[in-house]
Amino acid sequence: MLNKVEHIGIAVKDLEAAIAMYEQLLGIPCYKIEEVESEGVRTAFFLKDGAKIELVASEKAGSAIAGFIEKKGEGMHHIAYDVDDIHAEMERLQAAGFTLISEQPKKGADNKLVCFLHPRSSGGVLVELCQEIQ
Repeated sequence: MLNKVEHIGIAVKDLEAAIAMYEQLLGIPCYKIEEVESEGVRTAFFLKDGAKIELVASEKAGSAIAGFIEKKGEGMHHIAYDVDDIHAEMERLQAAGFTLISEQPKKGADNKLVCFLHPRSSGGVLVELCQEIQ
């Protein structure tokens, strides 16, 4: 089952500019910047009162984030949920009719295994499943 909201992902064009803006907005520093080579992105994380925000910027043309920004502009990209067993959750959700974007989880940012549900099967929202890598 889905546990708590793990983070909210926000697509940005310029990671450094977005970090500076969010540091002012939230009144806290970014606690981690990380490259996710498999997705062609750099990420930055903020944690405010238990809520985590991930800024995601494209590092290469043709990445999913680059396509998203080109089509929709900067803004909310996905909502991620913590799960205890990503493989079991993927099976459960696929059996319930949700479309998985990948058949196997990938290594994502912040020491997580991740899998996304296609927005056309989840009410127009890109949903990410996240499991801490042990």
